[in-house]
Amino acid sequence: MLAVDKDTFEKEVLEAEGAVLVDYWSEGCEPCKALMPDIEALEEAYGDTVKFVKLDTTKARRLAIKQKVLGLPTIALYKNGEKIEEVTKEDASKANVEAMIKKHV
Repeated sequence: MLAVDKDTFEKEVLEAEGAVLVDYWSEGCEPCKALMPDIEALEEAYGDTVKFVKLDTTKARRLAIKQKVLGLPTIALYKNGEKIEEVTKEDASKANVEAMIKKHV
């Protein structure tokens, strides 16, 4: 999974063609770290149609706020640079993320 930061987010997510899944997480977020293996498993399943990236929000707070990420974990799906759906906090489960991917891809 590609790690992006405030310098590469625009190029890798907002300027990307097609679907990009962004895993917003932080080192201090235990649910985020627990969810990471599930997101990586989804990348193996859907990586040929969806680009998977992760953003550590502790290093890009302003960017996270600008993207309206108000709680963690947040898994957002972008299409051609526009955020089309996201799952957050308790709803951020492997099943819900996979359902979101299937709905849009």
